[in-house]
Amino acid sequence: MTGAGMTPINGLSVDVEDWFQVGAFENVIDRADWDSLDRRVERNCDTILRMFDDAGVKGTFFTLGWVAQRHPEMMRRIAGEGHEIASHGWDHARVFALGEKAFAEDIAKARDVLEQTSGSAVTGYRAPSFSIDARTPWAHEVLAEQGYAYSSSVAPINHDHYGWREAPRFAFRPVQGADFIEIPVTTAELAGRRMAAGGGGFFRLLPYGVSRWAIRQVNERDGRPAVFYFHPWEIDPEQPRQSHAPLKSRFRHYTNLDVMAGKLRRLVGEFRWGRMDDLAAIEAVRTA
Repeated sequence: MTGAGMTPINGLSVDVEDWFQVGAFENVIDRADWDSLDRRVERNCDTILRMFDDAGVKGTFFTLGWVAQRHPEMMRRIAGEGHEIASHGWDHARVFALGEKAFAEDIAKARDVLEQTSGSAVTGYRAPSFSIDARTPWAHEVLAEQGYAYSSSVAPINHDHYGWREAPRFAFRPVQGADFIEIPVTTAELAGRRMAAGGGGFFRLLPYGVSRWAIRQVNERDGRPAVFYFHPWEIDPEQPRQSHAPLKSRFRHYTNLDVMAGKLRRLVGEFRWGRMDDLAAIEAVRTA
């Protein structure tokens, strides 16, 4: 909380990756072809920056090193407008697919490029597809060893692509003796069941009122900040279509792209939002 009787400031975050880098298409689009595809991430991020500026909010842009390397001016704009630059890894490889050594190399490479292009220190990390889970007990230790202050990489739910259901719902210290904290993406509770409520497809596919209810539950009943995320490609209905992707992947990826920007404008205007590093500092005190 930020003061007696005040609603918590929620964490607003953007996972900066292009339309062809998403997990849904990882078996359809070859990484070797990425540079030949239409890169739309910069124009979409410019739209997001205008949206945030109109609402008077600051957020965190968890950015792939691959993207930062190719869009250095975008990185400088984001940082120059007062938003946090944080790491989303190098090229969206899932943590459990990398292994400990490759993961350490991946985050070090990404951080170097992010800091060089943005001119700002990188202290936060979000795993691609929330892929820190029960299979990767070493991942938080590697992040702490490299000097990261926080991660927002755990989804404490059951999901067909990710999830660590046994993890705490709210910020916790996963590395004994370290100041490093993990801030899971938001979940809500309904009839004794835990459900995803932190953005992404949940926010885009379901009615706006469901997200409002979930964030209010976390803020008002639990007295805790929510952590919300979305992707630049989610506000881009004109992006190329992948007709060869599985039907389920296409449904999840393309549904309601045309209404996402309007829903986001409503969301950022209705709740209190801030950068993830500021939220991490507050949660570090709470969990000390």
